[in-house]
Amino acid sequence: MQELKIKATKREVLGKKSRFLRRQGITPAHLFGHSLESQALQCDSTELIKVLAQAGTTRLISLKVEGDKDAKVVFVREIQRDAMSRQLLHVDFFQVRKGEKMTMDVPIVLVGEAPAMKGKGRILSHGINVLSIQCLPEKVPPQIEVDISGLVDLEASIHVKDIKLDPEITVLNDAEILVAKVAEITIKVEEEVKPVVAEGEAVAEGEEGAEAKAEGAEGKPVAEAGADKKATDKTAPDKKAQDKKAPDKKAPGKKE
Repeated sequence: MQELKIKATKREVLGKKSRFLRRQGITPAHLFGHSLESQALQCDSTELIKVLAQAGTTRLISLKVEGDKDAKVVFVREIQRDAMSRQLLHVDFFQVRKGEKMTMDVPIVLVGEAPAMKGKGRILSHGINVLSIQCLPEKVPPQIEVDISGLVDLEASIHVKDIKLDPEITVLNDAEILVAKVAEITIKVEEEVKPVVAEGEAVAEGEEGAEAKAEGAEGKPVAEAGADKKATDKTAPDKKAQDKKAPDKKAPGKKE
C-alpha cells in the first residue's frame, strides 16, 4: 500500500484570524500525541484534501513538519467542515508510536451479493457499521470488508465472530453482535377498532327512544283538539253578527 505523505509548517496565526489563512488556500491543523506538546500547524489545502480522501481516519500518514529532522507517523483524529458549504476548516493529527498498540474504530464495508436477496420481499438488515479493534499502528486496516455471498437462505446472518482478521488484531466488540442478516419484509395492517356498546346501555337507549316516540304520539291529538277549539271560537262571532243584522219584519198595512 502506498505511503501517504503531507507537509506542514508551524502556524503563528491563531484563533478567529485563522479564517484569513483559509482565504489563501491554507488549512489550520493541530498535532497531538503521547508525551507530545500540542503544536499549531498549517497545511496546503489542495494537498491536504487529496490525502484525506485516501486516508480517512484509519490510514497512517507521514507528516513532515518544516524544521523537524524526522517525519512523524500520524492518524487523522478529527476533520472539521463548514455545515453548509462543506469547506475544510480544520484538521487534528494524532502522533502514534509504531511499537505501541492502539485502539481504533474501523468502518465495516459489506462486499459481494447475497443469494438469499433474490427472493421477493426480502431486505438486507445491517447491524454495526464499525468494529472496535486493538493492534499496532501499522496493522490498522483502512476498512474491514465482510463478504455477504455466503448468505444463501432467508434469515441467514453474519456476526462479529464470523469476521476473519489478522491474528495480531484483537476485536473488542461482543462476538454475538449482528453485522448483517437477510430478513423478510413485514407489513403491519392496523384494523379499525369499533366502539363496543354495553348491553345495558343499548337497552337504555332503546327505552329512551321508545318513550320519545310515545310522547310525540300523545302530544299530537292534544294539539289537534286545541286547533279545533280555536276554529270554533272564530266562527261564533260571525253567527251573532248575522242575528243582529236581521231586523224583525212586520206585515205592511197592519196597525197595532
